[in-house]
Amino acid sequence: MGVYLVDDGPVTASDGWLWDRAAEGDSEAFGQLYDRHAQAIYGFLYRRTGSWSDAEDLTSTVFLHAWRRRADVVLDRDSALPWLLRTADYTVRNEWRAKLRYRRALAAAHVLVHDVRDHADDVAGRLDDDRRVQQARELLRRLPKHEREIVELCIWAGLDQQAAAVALDVPLGTVKSRLSRARKHLRELNLLSPTESPA
Repeated sequence: MGVYLVDDGPVTASDGWLWDRAAEGDSEAFGQLYDRHAQAIYGFLYRRTGSWSDAEDLTSTVFLHAWRRRADVVLDRDSALPWLLRTADYTVRNEWRAKLRYRRALAAAHVLVHDVRDHADDVAGRLDDDRRVQQARELLRRLPKHEREIVELCIWAGLDQQAAAVALDVPLGTVKSRLSRARKHLRELNLLSPTESPA
């Protein structure tokens, strides 16, 4: 976390301040933003893709895009996380579209592609995690898309409702109603205990 000295002593820099510094070319300030939010972006992308390697690649893509756009973007809140999550959402959707086009091209050419996996112990542990995430993703697919997005942001990524509204570019009331319906549906699917109260 970035700590800077001012007249009154050390102060933890806000995302807004770091973003402004990064916009002026301060790569150290941008590095602080990366350190602060990379794990949350990675977790979001891992749960969306079900693949740790894809999530790593896409996390790099999100922050590369953020660096390129740093001078053009004005944060809606003092946290950069809602904007980064919205960018991550767009990034993973673009990746899916690109992969779909690629698979269609392969199918048209009748090319068979075999996915070769490394079976080392450390990779096996990650594959177990991938399977668990994949199972959760399969169950969440039963939710309507707008409710699934709320679950991904408020429950998985840990955003509060106001930040989720910024990330989705919808009114706060819409987030509240969607989250309420999503909780009800998750309880019906036994994915959420009656006492659990996310975000």
